[in-house]
Amino acid sequence: MTGKEFVNRIANGKSDIIQILLDIFSKTDSRYCLIGGLAVNAYVEPVVSLDLDIVPEAGDLEAICEAAKERGFKIKEFEHSVNITSPDSDLRIQLQVDPRYQSFVSDAQDRNVLGYTMRVAKIEDVLEGKVWAYMDKTRRMSKRQKDLADIFRIIENYPELETSLPQTVREELER
Repeated sequence: MTGKEFVNRIANGKSDIIQILLDIFSKTDSRYCLIGGLAVNAYVEPVVSLDLDIVPEAGDLEAICEAAKERGFKIKEFEHSVNITSPDSDLRIQLQVDPRYQSFVSDAQDRNVLGYTMRVAKIEDVLEGKVWAYMDKTRRMSKRQKDLADIFRIIENYPELETSLPQTVREELER
């Protein structure tokens, strides 16, 4: 089974939603980068996630959403994200609009993520995003624990990045 087959099977995919989304980015000439757990998977041993967290370049968001609607996706806007869903998949696509992530797009690089070639934030940016998520006390504890586990996964493979962590996170690593 290929990575693409695997992710589509666990997402109950009736169609290849990730490829459709990548085609939308291409069609709209949009710049973007993957962040979150699947971005971590691009650098370390992968774990299963149904969350696809993407930072579109700010000026491209409207064109992406219009093209997604044309392809049958549902769009729901929130304060810091735009969620895109399809009845053809359980995959949760979240376009991050928090301006802190915008600088990640320009340094992104093509990487393999579960059989797809995607623009992925550089490892330092992925780690920074995970730290922001972990430190956000408004998030559910279960989500924050997953973020902490992702931070551990990164530091185990890139120990030189530990010095970039805030002291409170480094203390968690030592527990």
